[in-house]
Amino acid sequence: MNSPDYLRDPDAIYAASFAAIDDDTDLSAIPADLHDIARRLVHAVGDPDLVADFIANAGAGQAGRAALTAGAPILTDSRMLADGIIRSRLPAGNRVICTLGLGSVAGNATRAATTRSAAAVELWAPFLGSAVVAIGNAPTALFRLLEGIAAGWPRPALIVGLPVGYVGAAESKEALIAAAPAPFITLRGRRGGSALAAAAMNALAQRDQQ
Repeated sequence: MNSPDYLRDPDAIYAASFAAIDDDTDLSAIPADLHDIARRLVHAVGDPDLVADFIANAGAGQAGRAALTAGAPILTDSRMLADGIIRSRLPAGNRVICTLGLGSVAGNATRAATTRSAAAVELWAPFLGSAVVAIGNAPTALFRLLEGIAAGWPRPALIVGLPVGYVGAAESKEALIAAAPAPFITLRGRRGGSALAAAAMNALAQRDQQ
């Protein structure tokens, strides 16, 4: 049986992938400091139409990169997202914090009649000032973050808000867009997830931008 003919060289695969993305994707409406992030999101889902839902406020990319360079921690709402962030790309050995698995979270969620993801966000306050927040799973995490900031929690340097799902995901992202409590990057609609959020973070952290 003959082996199928396919591209094997990783550098060639990388170059061909992003050349195809550049051919297929219209980035003209996206600020230049966010082009690489948008391209990575397209690459993560294989869909150039994603850029039509890409929303960010002015300077979001620059704010996030400056915070990471200054050593800001990264707060994530899931272990999958935390594990997807490539540590070798982080410019200052930045700490990646996920509080979801801490022992107090499940009990706090039960007492508050909320999700564990929202209860885990309650533990972010000491780290939140000037941090980079990446949410790629739970809409309730993004809702709780917005509530906390509105109530006086410290403001992060950047919010990457990419929760996924059919209940609350689109609504939580619209709430982020409307409130804009800090520089943010998001996608309108239900699309999101840990893989997309990790792709955005890895693009943001990469020292040599495309």
